[in-house]
Amino acid sequence: MNRHTIFGSPYLLGFEHLERLLERTAQKSGESYPPYNIEAPEEGRIRITLAVAGFAKEELSVVEEDHQLVVRGVKTEENGKTFLHRGIAARQFLRSFVLADGIEVSSAALENGLLKIDLARKQVQPSRREIEIRTGGLT
Repeated sequence: MNRHTIFGSPYLLGFEHLERLLERTAQKSGESYPPYNIEAPEEGRIRITLAVAGFAKEELSVVEEDHQLVVRGVKTEENGKTFLHRGIAARQFLRSFVLADGIEVSSAALENGLLKIDLARKQVQPSRREIEIRTGGLT
C-alpha cells in the first residue's frame, strides 16, 4: 500500500526527513510538563525557558541530537525522609523540540528554577553552482 503525502511530490526531493520530523512532533504534542516559553529576544535567536523548580543542575541534561533538542530531568529520591503529605511532585520528564536545519544550541543556564536554553540560527550564504553537462552515460 502506498502512502501519499505532500512530501511525496516530485518537486520536493530530499525532504523525507521533514515528514518524519512532523510525525515525531505530532506524537509529542500531548506533553505538558514541564511548562515552557519560547521567545525571540533578537533577530536570528530563540530562547526556550522551562520551569524546572526543584531540580538541581546535576539532575538536568540538555542534549542536541538528530535535529532535536532533548531536555531531561531525573529527580533523585531523598532517602530517609518520611512525608506526612507529598504535594510537590518529584517526577522525571523528557521534553523534546525539533530543530530546523541551521539552528544550534548556543548555551543553557539554570537560574531561580528556570532553565534557559539559547538557540542561534547560523548565517547561510546563498550559493549557486553550475553543473557541467557531459555526453555519454553517467559514471
